[in-house]
Amino acid sequence: MTVRIPFRIALVACAALVLGACATAPEPLQGTFPAVTPQQSVGNPQTGPTVRWGGRIIETQPKQDHTCFQVVSMPLTSTGRPDSDSADMTQGRFLACRAGFYDPAVFTAGREVTFVGRIGGTDTVRIGDYDYPLPLVAADVVYLWPEVREVDVITPYYPYWGPYWGPWGGPWGPWGWW
Repeated sequence: MTVRIPFRIALVACAALVLGACATAPEPLQGTFPAVTPQQSVGNPQTGPTVRWGGRIIETQPKQDHTCFQVVSMPLTSTGRPDSDSADMTQGRFLACRAGFYDPAVFTAGREVTFVGRIGGTDTVRIGDYDYPLPLVAADVVYLWPEVREVDVITPYYPYWGPYWGPWGGPWGPWGWW
């Protein structure tokens, strides 16, 4: 017995698969994570849960055997990238540390980064005259996002080609006004 699937259903299924693949997180950032924010983690000290946090780098500090990042946390999109549209909706700050050397010339202030790791308590950082407790993440994944550059596209204005006129002198083609 042969089962026939209507063409429309097959087309819709293929389109859903293709579009769904476009909206997934990169492989190292995939998984399910609790919806705890850095602010909530400081208010209710937790250790152990694996989280996916991201934001903009404030400072990168290489140490002898590891590198620590101080980050302003931002909400993440479905792909795991910090949501630049909600840059003013900070979720606090956090520290993320990972074994190895990460170059501060590459991981510069303002770059978007996402971490996956376990919360390992808090650490106090001095910001101005204020001692600020930050949640500490032992990062398993450090994902630096490529920079997004805005480009202004300027189309030249041709005096004989207005915005609606075209090369034939009228909006309806070479036949002129109907």
